[in-house]
Amino acid sequence: MASKPIPGTDGDNYVPYDQRSSQESAVYFTRDLSAEGLIKAFNTVGGHLTGKTGVKLHTGEPHGPNIIPRPWVKQLISEKLPDANIVETNTFYVGGRHTTAQHRKTLQINGWTFCPVDIMDEDGTTDLPVRGGKWFDHMTVGSHMLDYDSMLVLTHFKGHVQGGFGGSNKNIGIGCADGRIGKKMIHQGRHPGQWDIAKEEFMERIVESSKATIDYFGDRIVYINVMRNMSVSCDCEGVAAQPVVTPNVGILASTDILAIDQACVDLVYAMKPEEHHDLVERMTSRHGLRQLSYMKEMHMGNDLYKLIDLDHDTKRIVAADAVQDLIPFGEDNR
Repeated sequence: MASKPIPGTDGDNYVPYDQRSSQESAVYFTRDLSAEGLIKAFNTVGGHLTGKTGVKLHTGEPHGPNIIPRPWVKQLISEKLPDANIVETNTFYVGGRHTTAQHRKTLQINGWTFCPVDIMDEDGTTDLPVRGGKWFDHMTVGSHMLDYDSMLVLTHFKGHVQGGFGGSNKNIGIGCADGRIGKKMIHQGRHPGQWDIAKEEFMERIVESSKATIDYFGDRIVYINVMRNMSVSCDCEGVAAQPVVTPNVGILASTDILAIDQACVDLVYAMKPEEHHDLVERMTSRHGLRQLSYMKEMHMGNDLYKLIDLDHDTKRIVAADAVQDLIPFGEDNR
């Protein structure tokens, strides 16, 4: 008799909240999609950042329409992290950020000019260990990562053409890997020249890459996910991104990468079917939910959490069966 699969190991299988088991992490939530809301979310986790801080965000392809608004990030950095750098790496694919020169031009076009932007693989690479990995024993990242004491992972949560969804895990798993070696390790396997890694294996490779960065920073890495302008497309698709068809939700913050990405996925699944259909289809068709279960297997966090509502003076805890009440269905919020 064939054994039953472990719940959650199939990346097209959503595991409901009441079928999970773990300790609970804190995930903070605000509906306030603004610079002030971003700062409110940051205040819950920012105390973990010390020394020189890198702000890892997706700065987007030229004229990308859905990236986190630059004025929000500018206000956050100027008020809370005045000595921080935005950090990025070049891309494996050929586009507006493939070389450092192209990347610098795109940064100018997209308005990332209000603080230093460190392209971490501009001067080469370094290897970080992957402990307990199935696919890697190390990940190659931009050499400048070693210049930082802490990292804020500031993520635009959305779909992804290969990963199903792009949360904090994708932001650092692919986004900290350097553009020539690390990203190739994640995407390319048995057939050189082709992006032939897909589904569960691809998700596991992203997770192992993320783990290298998380282990390097220890407790000096925190996560903020912005659930706004959620296309099924990643910001790497730029102006070719598919239209936004999913309601805006809010901003989440946590010190637990699994909990924050799981909470975002749960909030998407809590939407009405007509509101989440496209994004859920993108997640399941790419087997993207394997990102979550593999992070749990790799002991990177908890898939149970307390969702703490920052918009109430009491910071009320939102029950798992009430998260749908946080989503402003029917509003023209796109």
